[in-house]
Amino acid sequence: MAFSLSTVSSPKTLLPSSGFLRSPPPTRLRPFSARPVPGSKTRFSNHPLSVSIGLHRRQPVKMAAATGSKQLTVFDSEEELAVSLAKYTAELSDKFTRERGAFTVVLSGGSLIKALRKLTESPYLDSVEWSKWHIFWVDERVVKKDHPDSNYKLALDGFLSKVPIPPNQIYAINDTLPPEGAADDYEARLKQLVWDHVIKVVPTSGLPRFDLMLLGMGPDGHVASLFPGHPLLKETQKWVTHITDSPKPPPERITFTFPVINASAYVAMVVTGSGKAGAVHKALSGGENTGYTDKLPVEMVELEQGEFTWFTDKAAVSMLNEKDTSL
Repeated sequence: MAFSLSTVSSPKTLLPSSGFLRSPPPTRLRPFSARPVPGSKTRFSNHPLSVSIGLHRRQPVKMAAATGSKQLTVFDSEEELAVSLAKYTAELSDKFTRERGAFTVVLSGGSLIKALRKLTESPYLDSVEWSKWHIFWVDERVVKKDHPDSNYKLALDGFLSKVPIPPNQIYAINDTLPPEGAADDYEARLKQLVWDHVIKVVPTSGLPRFDLMLLGMGPDGHVASLFPGHPLLKETQKWVTHITDSPKPPPERITFTFPVINASAYVAMVVTGSGKAGAVHKALSGGENTGYTDKLPVEMVELEQGEFTWFTDKAAVSMLNEKDTSL
């Protein structure tokens, strides 16, 4: 049974061991929130995977992770996803600006920028402390900033030009450098911002700990510019590396590595459309009966001490069955 459950009038709990549904106690139901559970530090727990289906058609399906660090939200439409993503991001902005006076946000390209459009509208345009935001890119094409392939240009046109983030807090790559030089330069700038206490650091590893990464996923399961089967999937020493043979044009790019991605405090993975349903199925079902033989890059996003949330629509999860979640 696919996750087309929004018209069901009573909430259900999915039991991972059996795949059957039962009615949960009313006290288990709570609205989706970006705030972490107080005192929650462990990666694994014995709490069952839950599906919370609202009484109204426009309520998202929520699946709380058995690990306490992942959850899946499924929306009837991309419009509803965008509304929820804006609320989630604004809540985290408020949290981090109050806690430490800065909010470090990492963007990707593609349809993610369009999904952020509600942040440029009321009430967020006036209520968010944009002056505290610091913007980075999880990957970038090594092209001029005004090139149609530039992730910077995409974000500038669709989001950044519409909100009052100080220009000196938007960290684009140096587009005068070749790929290797651009990657090294970006990593050096990140290290300087760690030194300046703009970016937090993981004490045990020394890795940068970004407050929020807003990521997308390709139909092949790639994230950032980390593609299936590519040697860069195994890079563990560099924070930022370069690629000159990207299977998706343009071939020359820079990208964060998995150690940096997995050190994040929060990751929102925004995935919509039936064209990505196969990769979503592989990622959330543990790879059984999907036709994939290798682990997809999206499956390698495993936060060490963070919270990972999937923002999806029904089309993206159309290949999933109730028992198909490895969250």
